[in-house]
Amino acid sequence: MKKYGAEFFGTFWLVLGGCGSAVLAAAFRGLGIGFAGVALAFGLTVLTMAFAIGHISGCHLNPAVSFGLWAGGRFPGKELLPYIISQVLGAISAGAVLYVIASGQPGFSLSGGFASNGYGAHSPGGYSLLAALVCEVVMTAMFLIVIMGATDKRAPQGLAPIAIGLCLTLIHLISIPVTNTSVNPARSTGVAVFAGGWALAQLWLFWVAPIAGGIIGAFIYRWIGATKD
Repeated sequence: MKKYGAEFFGTFWLVLGGCGSAVLAAAFRGLGIGFAGVALAFGLTVLTMAFAIGHISGCHLNPAVSFGLWAGGRFPGKELLPYIISQVLGAISAGAVLYVIASGQPGFSLSGGFASNGYGAHSPGGYSLLAALVCEVVMTAMFLIVIMGATDKRAPQGLAPIAIGLCLTLIHLISIPVTNTSVNPARSTGVAVFAGGWALAQLWLFWVAPIAGGIIGAFIYRWIGATKD
């Protein structure tokens, strides 16, 4: 249960830190951090939690990562469902806390999307469904390659959290204009349940694409990282 608790609180921190920066700080009058700041915030949540709970649960914080590590032979299938449930509950709990905080400001409205992910008319840059699908699959695949490579026993020890956190930052710098960046079904769900409407209607893509990308990335790393016996 401690592993599941670690995944709950780790994912809670990721959504509160990442989506919270987008909702509360990205466009703040005169001092807004912009999407570059939001990208850094997501990276910092993973970096800090990797050091805090990596030794407890592995710090997945993401159903796509759990599926990818399973496909890559690094994670037992029997743990998939409990991990994913813990991650989604942590994300929704963070969304609830963020909603309470954000709604304390006069004039608050969910019409801005509440940091939800979307495509078409709900993409920050108006990108199509196909563009969003390709972006999420490729970005998550690269994320898994970095995760598996950085945590390989042959890699420099103790530096994996830095590589993984910086990778997530880079992913956000690339893809915020396309989908508002998911690469994480739990993160998408945690805010979509409060935004409702179109965010829930488009949520399917942000489950299917990241999980597919995670599995693809894991298979790629198993191929390029294989060693001879």
